[in-house]
Amino acid sequence: MKKVDLLIAGVGGQGTILAGRIMSTVALLANLEVKMAETHGMAQRGGSVVTHVRLGEKVYAPLVPRGDADFILAFEQLEGLRWLPYLSPEGIALVNTRVLEPLPVLTGQTVYPEGIKEEIEKKAHQAILVDAMQHTPVNQNPRTLNVFLMGMLARHTPYPRDIWEEALHQILPPKIRGINQEAFETGYKLYSAPEG
Repeated sequence: MKKVDLLIAGVGGQGTILAGRIMSTVALLANLEVKMAETHGMAQRGGSVVTHVRLGEKVYAPLVPRGDADFILAFEQLEGLRWLPYLSPEGIALVNTRVLEPLPVLTGQTVYPEGIKEEIEKKAHQAILVDAMQHTPVNQNPRTLNVFLMGMLARHTPYPRDIWEEALHQILPPKIRGINQEAFETGYKLYSAPEG
C-alpha cells in the first residue's frame, strides 16, 4: 500500500496530537508501520503545534520532509498557510478557515494577514476549505473540530471506513465517543462541500 505522509497543523489546545494518535491507530489497524512526531511552539499559549504522521509498509523517519506531505490537515487557516511548503505537488490541503488570532496579533504587535484562503487555493494542488464552526456538532462543541476534520481526511485515504471507526473507538474515551462519532460522520459526508 502506498506510503502516506500527513502533517496536522493547529494551535495549542485544538487536538492535533489526538488527531495524530487516531491516524496512527488507523495505520496499525491496516497492518502498516507508522511513525509520529510532534513539535510545539508555545502550545500552551495558543502557539503553533504540528504533528507529523508517516505510514506505509516501511517507514524510516518520523518527520515529513518539506514538499512531501500527501495531506496537510490545518485546524486554522494561518497554520495551513504556514505549513503549505511541506505539501507535495499533488497533495491536498484540508483547511478549517476559522481564524484564531495568535498572541502577537492579540497583543497588537502585528496584524493578522489578509488573503490567506486565496493564497492556499493558489499554491495547493487541491485545497478543501471549510468553516467547521458552521457544522453541527462542531458549533455546539468546538472540541470536536479535530475529529470532524479527520472525517474529511478519511474520504481521501485508501483506508476503509470501518478501520477509521475502530480507531475512534480505541482512542476516544466512552464519555466523548458519541459526539465525536457524529463529528466524524459530518466531516466524512461534507468533506468536499464548498464553504458557505
